[in-house]
Amino acid sequence: RRLQPFCRDNGLWLVEDGAQGFGGTMDGRRACSFGDIATTSFFPAKPLGCYGDGGAIFTNDDAFDATLRSLRQHGKGADKYENRLVGLNSRLDAMQAAVLQVKLRHLDDELRAVRQVAHKYDSLLLHKLELPSVPAGFTSAWAQYTVQTDHRDEVRKRLSDCGIPSMVYYPLTMSQQPALAHLTDRPCRVAQRLTQRVLSLPMHPYLSDDEINQITECL
Repeated sequence: RRLQPFCRDNGLWLVEDGAQGFGGTMDGRRACSFGDIATTSFFPAKPLGCYGDGGAIFTNDDAFDATLRSLRQHGKGADKYENRLVGLNSRLDAMQAAVLQVKLRHLDDELRAVRQVAHKYDSLLLHKLELPSVPAGFTSAWAQYTVQTDHRDEVRKRLSDCGIPSMVYYPLTMSQQPALAHLTDRPCRVAQRLTQRVLSLPMHPYLSDDEINQITECL
């Protein structure tokens, strides 16, 4: 809420990363409707996923739109053989577009279902783990359901012994990534602590009550 006026007053562009938030809302507005440009991913694990790689960029700015359409197709100009920019081959292929066209029609139903899964997790795990929360006025697309515990590795092993998958998103902070380590020597203590505590549980719209009970009983 505060970033938009700050960027406007300081001549900055606001770029929204909606890779895991597509379908979520803030104050009734959909994710990917904020900022000068918003991006989302259609990777299969995302709230709206295709069967391979894909993504989209959203903007209300005609100049950005023209530039982005050029960049996605080799920097194409008015003619297919004129390249006015150094671009990429970033077009969504027809197969992925066909999958997304069908899945988009079911997105709202899947979002309602996944919120019910999150609610069931909340009710069964309350006071047992540190649970994710959604601020007032927001709705989540629940790309992940990530809990926190000081005994993360033991809990993950227990789940594995029960035949239940789990994931750690993400084991390194941005400042710990080798490609970015030269940018700062300041430790990100909160983020680093979280990398040792977070654990993502199975999460998708089609988890049954029996499966949720099995997961929570194991926990």
